[in-house]
Amino acid sequence: MKFLRKKLDDLHEQVKPGAKHEKFYALFEMADTFLYTPDSVTRGPSHVRDGLDLKRMMIMVVVALGPCILMAMYNTGYQANVAIEQLVTSDVIPTATTTGWRGVIMDNIGYSPNNFLSCFLHGALYFIPVFLVTQLAGGFWEVLFATVRKHEINEGFLVTGMLFPLTMPPTVPLWQVALGISFGVVIGKEIFGGTGKNFLNPALTGRAFLYFAYPAQMSGDKVWTAAPTVDGYSAATSLGALADPKNTMGIGVITDKLDISWWDAFWGFIPGSMGETSAFACLLGAILLVAVGIGSWRIMLGTLVGALGSAWLFTTFADYALSNGAEVPNMFLLPAHWHLVLGGLAFGLVFMATDPVSATMTEHGKWVYGLVIGVVTTLVRVINPGYPEGIMLAILFGNVVAPLIDYCVIQLNIRRRLKRCGL
Repeated sequence: MKFLRKKLDDLHEQVKPGAKHEKFYALFEMADTFLYTPDSVTRGPSHVRDGLDLKRMMIMVVVALGPCILMAMYNTGYQANVAIEQLVTSDVIPTATTTGWRGVIMDNIGYSPNNFLSCFLHGALYFIPVFLVTQLAGGFWEVLFATVRKHEINEGFLVTGMLFPLTMPPTVPLWQVALGISFGVVIGKEIFGGTGKNFLNPALTGRAFLYFAYPAQMSGDKVWTAAPTVDGYSAATSLGALADPKNTMGIGVITDKLDISWWDAFWGFIPGSMGETSAFACLLGAILLVAVGIGSWRIMLGTLVGALGSAWLFTTFADYALSNGAEVPNMFLLPAHWHLVLGGLAFGLVFMATDPVSATMTEHGKWVYGLVIGVVTTLVRVINPGYPEGIMLAILFGNVVAPLIDYCVIQLNIRRRLKRCGL
């Protein structure tokens, strides 16, 4: 380690401001502070010292995402292997095989859904390319803006670069991944000043851009959500199947036709975006974030109460309407506890809604912010059959109104204190 430290110190002399290669200082600073504690620290009694700086905070969020990352790779491969096994059994294809470079690897490993290694490696072949393209494309813009502005590379991309690929369907074209993360980083963050100054979540901004620009590849009835590796196979998500106007089975389309139980959805063994399927993995991440004081439990609980409470009201209204002979859309009939395990609600309320930059800052405001996101999520899911998911738009809406919520909370506090003082 002393050797590495010496090399970094020697390199610092060549890239420091005013040196010959000063334009590369941002890259040097990023690597140096990632490996070692920054040499410039705040001193004096007027400051509060904390061992958890921004970089370590972002690393802790990535650690909390670990269960979702592992589940993303395993479940993606599992869904692919199950699909291939079904096609082979029904004689749609003669043997279990894939096309392209993935087939070169998987043909020597096998496609058994009962083989953990096969499922994990198969899923990794989808997740890792998306992750690498995200890091390369997004990292390019981070370095470019840092170089032009002559400041250090912000640590915010550590989390953005991990969240974005987890929100992607497995078979999203890689060029769309690069385009989406570029839009999220540049339009959602850098043009407002970079990390700490963005009012929208960059990962969700990029995800929303891709959804509205290329809806066929991102969602809908025929998206390759299960990531089967045989050309021509497609599958619908649980929410998409339920919201389909042609569905006459109600929630039975999930439990009977798709053969998905609530526990299957809770553990994450269902089709969907790679990192959003497992509520259990999100729960583990939530416990860690709350325990270390990074994630706001008020926002998480507020979102949960808002989503499940409004879902309960919709089902109560639907039951009343049905008892009076009225027709009710299928999404009105989805029980509240199913909303938590389907789609990206659990992932969004743990990792996206709690973004400390774009969320509310006041303690009371966090409750209101969470409730707004939860209610809007259910509202979008239930009312709009063309968009069966809702957490993405709900969080972006929450980001927009977060400053207004904080302003109202602060003004109410001021009025209450003035009244208390008799002014």
